[in-house]
Amino acid sequence: ALTLAFPATMVKHGAPAKLTPLRRARIGYSGSLSSSLLEYPMPDNILETEVAKRRTFAIIAHPDAGKTTLTEKLLLFGGAIQMAGAVKARGEQRRARSDWMKVERERGISVTASVMNFDYADRTFNLVDTPGHEDFSEDTYRTLTAVDSAVMVIDAAKGIEAQTRKLFEVCRLRDVPIITFVNKMDREARDPFELMDEVERDLQLEVTPASWPIGSGSDFRGCYDLIRDRLILMDRKAGDVATDGIECHGVDDPRIDELIPADQAAKLREDVAMVRELCPPFNLETYREGHQTPVFFGSAINNFGVRELLLGLAEYAPPPRPQKADGREVEPEEGKVTGFVFKVQANMDPNQIGRASCRERV
Repeated sequence: ALTLAFPATMVKHGAPAKLTPLRRARIGYSGSLSSSLLEYPMPDNILETEVAKRRTFAIIAHPDAGKTTLTEKLLLFGGAIQMAGAVKARGEQRRARSDWMKVERERGISVTASVMNFDYADRTFNLVDTPGHEDFSEDTYRTLTAVDSAVMVIDAAKGIEAQTRKLFEVCRLRDVPIITFVNKMDREARDPFELMDEVERDLQLEVTPASWPIGSGSDFRGCYDLIRDRLILMDRKAGDVATDGIECHGVDDPRIDELIPADQAAKLREDVAMVRELCPPFNLETYREGHQTPVFFGSAINNFGVRELLLGLAEYAPPPRPQKADGREVEPEEGKVTGFVFKVQANMDPNQIGRASCRERV
């Protein structure tokens, strides 16, 4: 038996339906799905809609930049889990879902790519958490052949690090557009302008801020959403659950002065005005061509900036792209079920012979 680990929507008699609660299609096993069903024609408008909704992206970073923690929080805000786990869990703490191997749980690192699926903002996301350590980089390089975009996580205190640079170059070779997330703003961090300048200088990318931090370290209050012109203040103490937060509209909203110290409110207005004057505006086409990266700031462990990043992925990350195959190019809108197999992993379940990790196309 072969289990394809991708969500699929099958249409029979004109009505779409999810295959199973686990969203797995099992082929050639006890006749659970016949080949005729897999090849059943889907109406063009439904197929195009489903393809346009897909967002398949990887998270890349140098070790300990907070990649797996961000993965947990994206799953949390996407509704896939009710409580976020910890990379290095203690006692009764929940562990990270993407770190499922024994060695990952014991050492608090990712050693193999994990694929997770969730729905958010009328989009279906396929999130790939990749290993950050160089010893396991081959798995990451292989995974990057199967995604349409990537989120590059940077430690706010350290900036661009060696493994980050290597993974970025792999993305550039494959024309994978990148969104940047500057993490750990709740700790002592470098100046935001300095960090953006480093990304632009070292990676030769045009940089445009999509959100802006209010303070850093113990004075970090949150991030202002520059694209939607709003501020959502989160509760630090509710880091393991998703909350709505307190929303302020525009930098002149009087509630900002009530919720954050006067000096930080004044600096926020000054910084936002400076950013809008000096930085280039976000351009969707330039981003998808791989020439521009929108930069989000935040603290994944405290939920700051995660919702803004997720909405950015929903709105701007590209849908599935055509893939080169032997003899031709496979279009995502083709009527048959197609997938990009980037990894085959055995012994995940003693009751199964094998499992193929795929990115879905429909």
